[in-house]
Amino acid sequence: MIHAQALPGTPRYAGDFAAVRGKALLEARIYKDAGVDMIAVENMHDVPYLNRGAGHEITAAMAVIGNEVKNASGLPCGIQILAGGNIQALAAASAAGLDFIRAEGFVFAHVADEGLIGSDAGELLRYRKSIGAEKIKVFTDIKKKHSSHAITADIPVGETGRAAEFFLSDALIVTGERTGAEASLEDIRAVKSSVAIPVLVGSGVTLENVGKYLEAADALIVGSHFKKDGRWQSPLDAKRVAAFMEKVRSLRK
Repeated sequence: MIHAQALPGTPRYAGDFAAVRGKALLEARIYKDAGVDMIAVENMHDVPYLNRGAGHEITAAMAVIGNEVKNASGLPCGIQILAGGNIQALAAASAAGLDFIRAEGFVFAHVADEGLIGSDAGELLRYRKSIGAEKIKVFTDIKKKHSSHAITADIPVGETGRAAEFFLSDALIVTGERTGAEASLEDIRAVKSSVAIPVLVGSGVTLENVGKYLEAADALIVGSHFKKDGRWQSPLDAKRVAAFMEKVRSLRK
């Protein structure tokens, strides 16, 4: 995961979009050199996020960054726009020639930091069809981090995954309670046993636990661990990325 620096119009934007692009491209090259399989770009620094309300300036900026990251890396690339900016992410991915988006709030309602977020699967996939972007996969968070799921507490995580699959999600993402928090192996296994589509771990993957997650899931999203001291706000640490991928290669053998 590349956490793009704050984008135009957001409280922490520093006024230099070329620098934002440059940092994202630097990280993309580090990831490529280390041998990662795929890259995703997320507007993590745009706090506080709007509830499904990212502006056109964010969509445009993310399309530019996503396109340049894909061209620089030559890897499959995806995009996420916070918070719940799934339509915007799909538009940006289509313009940038990307391969997937990470979507939150795809099925069921939950209470997030930004407020109540309802499901948008029907709207999102109809939009994807209308712009001819069916080749772009939609990876969906279920019972996502930074959220209360009291509304759906009576629905097990496996059933939530089954509902997302029924609503035509291409893959499911299981996370911990917050960014950097380990996802529950029990939850991952429950989802994996309930669906036929791929299941990804969306938070908390480290050098120390990567083995158990590789055994339980189909793919891993790694962001915080690759940063200095494992903090998502910190600069990318090329040595941490290289060490992690070296261990992944040994486990795959």
